[in-house]
Amino acid sequence: MTVGVRHAVLMGVSGSGKTTVAMGVARELGWEFGEADLFHPEANVEKMRAGTPLDDDDRLPWLQTLADWIAERDAAGTSTVLACSALRRRYRDILRSSGAQLDFVHLAGSKELIGSRLVARQGHFMPGSLLDSQFATLEPLEEDEAGITLDLAHTPSELVALAVEYLRAG
Repeated sequence: MTVGVRHAVLMGVSGSGKTTVAMGVARELGWEFGEADLFHPEANVEKMRAGTPLDDDDRLPWLQTLADWIAERDAAGTSTVLACSALRRRYRDILRSSGAQLDFVHLAGSKELIGSRLVARQGHFMPGSLLDSQFATLEPLEEDEAGITLDLAHTPSELVALAVEYLRAG
């Protein structure tokens, strides 16, 4: 872990606004932004595009690649903000295996709210039909995990401000 370097993962189910909020946080803090979806191998993307949920065999190499990305940035002295579902604790544990100082910001909201967002979203490979499987997989942050849960009742700009406030408080 490089002293003074921090890493944040904006987590939640598909449609929770991870990318939008993470980009705002990265911009506000001057940290490097990473989009976990871009690290998926094409086979994972095709599986999701076809409406098939990923299983752990699909996710584990992807999560290890993300942990390696965080570790590389940490070693270079670069703080990061990563938009990544990180739905289960064991997935977050893999990200923590990077050895970097890592905080999670869980963007949480009702299935109805997020479902309405997915219906309106265009140009993303994750179909709304997988939302039920995402909620079934989701394990909220536990008390011993560094992080905060933010309510999606807030606007994206409010979520950015709240996440930045939390991360600056460190």
